[in-house]
Formats: sequence, structure tokens, C-alpha cells
Amino acid sequence: MDSMIIAAARLLATGDLLGALKRVALRNDAPALALRGIAMAQLGDLARAKVLLKTAARAFGPREPVARARCLVAEAEIALVSRDLTWPAKTLSSAREVLEAHDDRLNAAHARHLEARRSLLIGHLDEAERLLAGVDPTPLPPPLRTANELVVAGIAIRRLQTGVARAALLRAENAAREAGIPALRAEVEGVSEVLKAPAARLTSRGEERLLLLQEVETVLSSGTLVVDACRYVVREGDASVSLTTRPVLFALARALAESWPADVSRNVLVARAFRAKDADESHRARLRVEIGRLRGELHRIADIKATKDGFVLAPRRADQVVILAPPVEEQHGEILAFLADGEAWSSSALAIAIGASARTVQRALDALAETGKVQFFGRGPARRWTIPSLPGFPSTLLLPGPLPND
Repeated sequence: MDSMIIAAARLLATGDLLGALKRVALRNDAPALALRGIAMAQLGDLARAKVLLKTAARAFGPREPVARARCLVAEAEIALVSRDLTWPAKTLSSAREVLEAHDDRLNAAHARHLEARRSLLIGHLDEAERLLAGVDPTPLPPPLRTANELVVAGIAIRRLQTGVARAALLRAENAAREAGIPALRAEVEGVSEVLKAPAARLTSRGEERLLLLQEVETVLSSGTLVVDACRYVVREGDASVSLTTRPVLFALARALAESWPADVSRNVLVARAFRAKDADESHRARLRVEIGRLRGELHRIADIKATKDGFVLAPRRADQVVILAPPVEEQHGEILAFLADGEAWSSSALAIAIGASARTVQRALDALAETGKVQFFGRGPARRWTIPSLPGFPSTLLLPGPLPND
């Protein structure tokens, strides 16, 4: 690489995007196209960035596998930032293997972080941890250490390990400060806000209060019988029963928990589980069947006893029953939760992340758009969905591909 390309790469690494562009704006050789693509991505022009990087990858060709792999890694990050989860993950994995084979440790580590972030985004926590295990963050430069710690914190947050998450975010904050890149510090601060914001709503004996993530962790480890409406799980300590595919059973469990220690009438249970206004004999027969199924599912942690008017939940060991629910519950809340990260999502990416069919997600998005809760831009496969009040594309972890190793 010539001196101008090296200078532009170093400016990108420090966040001076305009300074980098000034040095390569009028050049159309492959290294300059790659740098321009990365700079445009950081400025938020993702469409232009993708075109530049694809052109650069073709220009490098098979004779320059490392440079081409770096372009593919940058493309992968753009796909991740724009929540295009249909972008082939195997392509990123292959690019990382090329970089590792040629001892480009910095960009290989960056590729691993991207793979881990994608796995984290779709809930594959074990895979994200496996990918991180292949990276020693100690010798990495500050921006990459920040990326590493953010993934560590993300995994810990999803596993309700708030102590681990706080320690990782502290390390990320220190690394971002050392990097001197304001956008990195802003991203760390944004993730840190998750620990300060209400994570769930607890209901116990008719009273409600909001909980921080650390308080949720405490409740789940307390031995209390928890009906978790965030994950459709009933749990007590280490024992848990998933009812994610049994919505009727979960509706019954929640209704019983809301009234505990009192019982719930059969009419109320029919209305909650079957949405029927009046309970006839067919509804009562079905209720007996579903209660029997729920009793079988919960037999390790609770019994369900019949009373004169209905049924009552009877924990086997716990002396308290509580309900955990999202801070705000509404229809299609799971989709809104994903869009709340401020990113632009495709409907196919949301379907992958949620585990629903693309048709179901599209119908939900259309319904949310009619009420003004979401908005879209683009057409066809390029259409992306966002929440109106959260603009922009944070691309703070994009790193310059052709930065030479020291």
C-alpha cells in the first residue's frame, strides 16, 4: 500500500472520517474504494458503502485474498448494522478463516466479534461464547477490546448475570476512552443504560412495581415461584417449565398466579384461556382437560387444586408467587422490543430473530404501521422497519479493513 492509503486507514482507525475521505475521494483503485466504503458506512450511507465494498472486493480478485476478505468483513458489518440477517453467515466465516490463515490477527478478531454479535442478536448465546473463546482481547487495540467487552456484556445481560455485565461494561468504557473515539464511548453508554432502565414489571398479591435487571436476577434466584410472562416460563430456582408453545396453559398459569393465594373461578379461567364470554359445558370440559395438562407440566414445582368455585395454585416449596411481565404489554410487543434498539430491520431478519414465519411478522408490521408505531423505508427486499422516534444507524464498531499490522 502507498503512503496515502496507509494515512487514510490510520485516520479511519481514529474516527477522522473526513480526513480519510480527503485522501482517497478521487481515487478508484481497489484499496481506495474499500476505504471509501468503510468511511461511507460510518457516515451512515450504507447503500453507497455496500456498492463501494463490493466493487473493491471484485477489483482485488482472487490474487489478493486477504484484501478481498477484509472487504467481505466490512460488508458483513454493514449487514449486521442494517439488521440484514439474510446476509450469508458462511461468507463471513470463510473470510475470517482466510484472515487467520494469513496471520491478519486484528481483522480476524474483528470478524469473530461480528460473528459473535450476530449469534447474540438471534439468541444463540452458546455460539457467541464459543466464538469469543477464540479471541484473546489483551493484546488487541482499544477499539477491538471495546467490541469484545460489549459482546461479553450482551451475553451476560441476556443470561441475567448483571455482575458480569457491569464488569465487562466498565472494561469497555475504559477501552473506549483509551481509543479516543466518541462514537465508541456513546455505544458503551447506550448499552450501559440497559442496566439502569426498567426490565420487567413484577406483580405480587395485586400490587405492581417495576424492576431493574439486577432486581429481576434477584427474584429469579430467590426460590420464589415465578410465572415469567417475558419468556412464557414458570420457574422456581433452577427448575423451570417452558410453556412457549402452549399459550392456553400459560394463560391459565398466569391467571392462577394473579389470584394466588386465592382461587380463580371457572368462568374467569374460561374467559382468560379461551376468550369466551360465557362458560358452557363444552368450555368447562375443555378447561378440565387443560388444567390436567397444566398440572402435569408443573408437577415438580406446584400443584393445581380444585375448589368449590374453581382452581387454586399450590406451590410445593415456594412461599410466594409472583408474575414477571414486560414493563409495557401490548400486541406485537416482541417485534417492538427488537425495533427498540434503534436499528433498521428487514421483516425477514425479524422473522429469524423472533422465530416466527415471515408472513406472520409482515402482518404484524403492517398492523403496527397503521397505528404509527413503526415506519419503513425502501421497497421490496430493501425495505427496512424502524421506530419513528429512534433515528440513525450506529456503525461505531466499523474498523478500517486495510490497516497494516504493527
